[in-house]
Amino acid sequence: MFRFFAILFVVAFGLELWGLITIGSWIGGWNTVVLVILTGILGAWLARQQGMQVFRMVQHQLARGQMPTDSLIDGVLILIGGILLLLPGFVTDVIGLVFLIPYTRMIIRHLLKRWLWNLISSGRVQLFFRR
Repeated sequence: MFRFFAILFVVAFGLELWGLITIGSWIGGWNTVVLVILTGILGAWLARQQGMQVFRMVQHQLARGQMPTDSLIDGVLILIGGILLLLPGFVTDVIGLVFLIPYTRMIIRHLLKRWLWNLISSGRVQLFFRR
């Protein structure tokens, strides 16, 4: 598992560096720096807005006695998207925006739930409940 993450880290770093150099050659170095800073600011604002909306939804569902499963998954996806948008680079910014936009987040949530359900039903993940 460590090898997978090490390779993923190196590949992601290489993609980010390639993206920064490519965009920098098209629009200039300073414009690239400004664009990276602006995407970080936009990401922080969007993550805060979406996070507060999901937080209110969780409170509303709990007040009605419902289990906020979809809202909690949305909260985790928003957190991941916000972290990706704060990292410098354009590849992580695109992935972070995909995690923060409600429509695309709904698709990712559906795929994630289906993947988790397959893991649980195949027996690779076991859930234990205590009383």
